[in-house]
Order: sequence, then C-alpha cells, then structure tokens
Amino acid sequence: MSAAFTTRVLHVATGSRERVMDLTRDCEAFLREAAAGRDGLLNVFVPHATAGVAILETGAGSDDDLLAALHTLLPADDRWQHRHGSPGHGRDHVLPAFVPPHATLPVLGGRLELGTWQSVCLVDTNTDNADRLVRLSFLG
Repeated sequence: MSAAFTTRVLHVATGSRERVMDLTRDCEAFLREAAAGRDGLLNVFVPHATAGVAILETGAGSDDDLLAALHTLLPADDRWQHRHGSPGHGRDHVLPAFVPPHATLPVLGGRLELGTWQSVCLVDTNTDNADRLVRLSFLG
C-alpha cells in the first residue's frame, strides 16, 4: 500500500448497553505511525447500519446528553417498520441518518487537529451487537 494512504481496522467491544466511546487515543496512536509527521486527512468509518461517529466533548455529560437526545428523537418502542432484534431496534437503523457512520478530520504535522474539548467518538445504541469495527484511514 502506498505511503500516501494507510488504513487500519479497530475491533471495539461496546458491550450490551448503549455507548458513546471515545476513540481519540486510538486515532492519535494510529496517526503517530501512519502520518509520521505529515499533513493529511483522517477518515473514521464505522461499517455498520446501526452505529455512528460523532465529534463531541466527553466526560462532562455531553456523551450522556447525546444518548438522552437520541432517546427523545428515536424512542426504543414499537413504532418502527424495521422490527427484528430487540424491541425498538428499528430506531438503531435510523441512527446513522442523524449520527453519520463517518468523519473526516484534518491532520497537521502528524497530529489530529481537534478543538480543545473535541473527541472522536463511536456512538452505538444497538444493544444486540456488542462487537464493532472502526476503520481508520490516513490520506497524506
């Protein structure tokens, strides 16, 4: 593979509850190797129909606020046409329309350019799937 493009797949265990998982350290570790001090773009992609990638503050309640907002917007009840899985699972399939399954971020000098309080997060409301893949790709 060209030095201009490098990719790696992370295997992430989200467990049996809804989660917002901070992946920032994983992204930074990948970039230390893949970017090697260069400028470029980091793409974070979740190849799942029921998970997304968000850039938000974590640890101060915003992650819990996001899950609460998703519960209000996408309740886990029987209104959904998509009906397999746990009750309300159809809403998990609507999630990526609101929290997209990807984010592309600037990399300068090999470092992820995030704001002071920004983190790269996996958002997973699907309690039926405890194992997720996250593809990190650097284009330099």
